[in-house]
Amino acid sequence: MSKKMMGFWAVFAIVFGSQIGSGIFMLPSVLAPYGMFGIYGWCIAGFGAILLALIFSELCARFPQTGGPHIYVKKGFGMLPAFFIGWAYWLVSWVSTSVVVVSAVAYLNPFFDNPSPNTNLVTEICLLAIITAINCKSVKLSGQIEFALTLLKFIPFVVVPIILLQSFDSSCIAISKDLASASVQKLISIVTILCFWGFIGVECATTPAGSVKNPEKTIPRAIILGTCSVAIVYFINNAAVMGVVPSAILAQSSAPFVDAIHVVAGKNVSLLLSSVASIVCIGTLNAWVLTSAQISLGLAQDKLLPAFFAKKSKEDSPYISVLISSIGLVPILILTKQENFADQISYIINFSVIVFLIVYIMCCAVYLKIMFKEKNILKIILGVISVGFCMLAILDSPIRAIIDSSVFFVSGCLILPFTPFFRSKK
Repeated sequence: MSKKMMGFWAVFAIVFGSQIGSGIFMLPSVLAPYGMFGIYGWCIAGFGAILLALIFSELCARFPQTGGPHIYVKKGFGMLPAFFIGWAYWLVSWVSTSVVVVSAVAYLNPFFDNPSPNTNLVTEICLLAIITAINCKSVKLSGQIEFALTLLKFIPFVVVPIILLQSFDSSCIAISKDLASASVQKLISIVTILCFWGFIGVECATTPAGSVKNPEKTIPRAIILGTCSVAIVYFINNAAVMGVVPSAILAQSSAPFVDAIHVVAGKNVSLLLSSVASIVCIGTLNAWVLTSAQISLGLAQDKLLPAFFAKKSKEDSPYISVLISSIGLVPILILTKQENFADQISYIINFSVIVFLIVYIMCCAVYLKIMFKEKNILKIILGVISVGFCMLAILDSPIRAIIDSSVFFVSGCLILPFTPFFRSKK
């Protein structure tokens, strides 16, 4: 077996790293106006993520191939649906990565004197270039770096809640006056969508299956353990932050973890945490750049993208895919540049989550198709509940976000004629 193959802990790091990162560090600000509903949202979103983790672990055990979701759709419904799912999934994987880049740089702002949006933009592009270079070199190197950065993540996620919970004040968690008249159903649906952003990446470990030792065993274990760990970490840490900084102040913060620790432990500790938080977000960026490249690699290997996407370096890295994803990310960073941090993050989250949920629904449909054939009642129930969770989240989303998300699928019509799959059908 190749020495370049990833083992359990490297895959666990990808699962944990791709979910834990920008979500935990920026969502307290976005959720602050919703008061206690923000806490409820983590419980509901975590439950849905664990259900999806069980489904993806089962699918990966049956189809351990590089590429992730499009592999399962291909097995269940054929090549054409697989192309559109794979295309949208790949597109949104690097578009939504902009949230991670923005968050990583935002946590460095306390070291500078109110840097301008243009300064932040230059820093974001430089950071992206470094991570791109690492991923162009080697898949194994990227996995090793991800594991090291994952270990570092346990510092803020263990130490910070211990410090903050000693000063926890439930009166800090208050709903905004602008939202006080909204219905409970509407508030729950909004916060669930926002919180579910934190769990996007539950399927990431399935994408590099071709580069993993014993993927049919390694990946399912890593997905389930990783997602359960993420759910616990999210709930405790966000509750701790929201219970220290008043909601009105927290909603304006671009670095909520740092502001919370500043209140309790002072400036020096908050600056240290700011550094760690930025590094954690960089780990998530690394995980998503790796994942995005593996998605397009799998599509190219299945002739659903042009063949050059499958070109690899001597160190087994699909460097062309890495470069294309990273270059495509730059215009997104420019177009979404805003003065208000929360607005910039929320805009990207709204349409990205819907695209991911549609991909998840299709994978759940494949899962149900298999389980109906096998007449496995318990797993059929699991699949139905998972589909219901995703559907409810989509139906309660803003109309504009649904329209924006449809562009990711429809745009595939422009690329389909250039794929080897389409040309072979002529």
